[in-house]
Amino acid sequence: MHQRNIALALLLALPAAFVSAQPVKNYTQADTLRGSITPERSWWDVQRYDLFVQPDYPGKSTRGINTISYRVLAKAATGKMQIDLKDPLTIDSVFDKNNRPLLFGKNETVWYIQTPAQTVGTSQSVRIHFSGKPHEAIRAPWDGGWTFTKDSLNRPWMTVTCQGLGASIWYPCKDHQSDEPDKGASLTMRVPDTLMAVGNGKLVQTTKHGDGTASYRWEVVNPINNYNIIPYIGKYVHFTETYNGEKGKLPLSYWVLDYNEAKAKNYLPLETHNMLRSFEHWFGPYPFYEDGYKLIDVPHTGMEHQSAVAYGNWYQPGYRKRDGSGTGWGLKWDFIVVHESGHEWFGNNITSNDLADMWVHEGFTNYSETLFVDYMYGVQAGNEYNAGIRRGIRNDRTVIPVYGVNAQGSGDMYPKCGNMLHAIRHSMNNDELFRGILRGLSRDFYHKTVNSSDIERYISAKSGFDYGKVFDQYLRNTKIPVLEFRLANGQVTYRYTNCIKGFNLPIVLQKGTTLVKLPVTDEWQTTAISTEQQTLITGAGIKSMYYIEPIETK
Repeated sequence: MHQRNIALALLLALPAAFVSAQPVKNYTQADTLRGSITPERSWWDVQRYDLFVQPDYPGKSTRGINTISYRVLAKAATGKMQIDLKDPLTIDSVFDKNNRPLLFGKNETVWYIQTPAQTVGTSQSVRIHFSGKPHEAIRAPWDGGWTFTKDSLNRPWMTVTCQGLGASIWYPCKDHQSDEPDKGASLTMRVPDTLMAVGNGKLVQTTKHGDGTASYRWEVVNPINNYNIIPYIGKYVHFTETYNGEKGKLPLSYWVLDYNEAKAKNYLPLETHNMLRSFEHWFGPYPFYEDGYKLIDVPHTGMEHQSAVAYGNWYQPGYRKRDGSGTGWGLKWDFIVVHESGHEWFGNNITSNDLADMWVHEGFTNYSETLFVDYMYGVQAGNEYNAGIRRGIRNDRTVIPVYGVNAQGSGDMYPKCGNMLHAIRHSMNNDELFRGILRGLSRDFYHKTVNSSDIERYISAKSGFDYGKVFDQYLRNTKIPVLEFRLANGQVTYRYTNCIKGFNLPIVLQKGTTLVKLPVTDEWQTTAISTEQQTLITGAGIKSMYYIEPIETK
């Protein structure tokens, strides 16, 4: 994944996901085919993926099979099924559920399978055989593809990263976030029997083939994003434990390279327990108890692969020894454990239908860092951390870009949206209400795909305040609102400028029993205040909690 025009020092201080924004461009037919619900996609609904892959490490090639089970929603208007598989991989053959071969061909960047007439409401399947030398990631996880590398003992180590770029970079699928396999997925990997293959969910079958290879079948029973289905292959060992969480006993496992076992046992459980305790407090139960939770060693920094979180943070606090906030708070906990696990709630449990709404994944997960700091170290620490990450905001372009073309918005979807949510929280001045909204999101959109508008309306409805203009300001505009205010004669006069018309983020300030509520809009207003209240209205105090520019005028 890519980002432009970031100073190197800042780039190195930020997580991998910060650099996922695509440059502004003219969109092509290929972008539309990838990012929209075409007629060849709309008539069928994915129910399950059963994926097999056998990588050839020396040849850096793969071969595999994906059996796609689906439900027929409507008559196929064109008689075709769109399947996504990126060059240089190719589809070799396709069979229906009765093992009859189906005709197929490639057009532009997608493949089309000729399907026979199928009755609406029935369950069907296709078995797709594929092979080739897949695209390799150049700098995973910032870009996508297979990684064929070696560990420090010169042994094969393989995995995949593909968020944004799409799962079709390594296997054939319906590569659109809106259609997750409702009945889960399996991933079987056939590898040299000197290596271990790890996948999402639970290991359900191991087969020794007697030819120097072994197969490992992993399975999730919950819906899963197609870009989260990931193979991990290397000299792994593992240890396990049980976490007593909100929904009962959650199995935890840690799959690490053999030479990392001792340090992992000493380090990872505490970081994981702190994360789970914090996030179950704020967001509700971990969303995938049935599939368990895993951390897995990877050669890159990390990714949020559902129930199989990729971990490459060197077993040290911070983000590879750095603190994106510059405050010091980010050096007290493991960034990858916290951030990538936060995606289990936002990104994996709740998934955006369109990549344009990626802020739902990244903004809430960015804010999970602040909530973690708040839970572990207190409200003031959370405020400081949240304000510190603003140094990553560029306001180069909008957070939400064009829909229907697989476009990602600005990398501001991380720190800017984390600051937006923090401002909304402070404007409510009711942490139990705010926490209830977060937990309600996880509950009411449990294992669902959503649009940004769904989340926006939900927060407004549950809070009792219309935050529509606030979302418009931060998601669909690049200006930083300016709060002009002046204090005189026991009054404060105030308004917003440099903002969209109707911007109305309330400002609430409190210290002890002293409270100030300012219903700020883009029109001048005046509120009478006491001497004690006046002490709260300072530019620094406002800016510490709200992503606005306060200017005191005379």
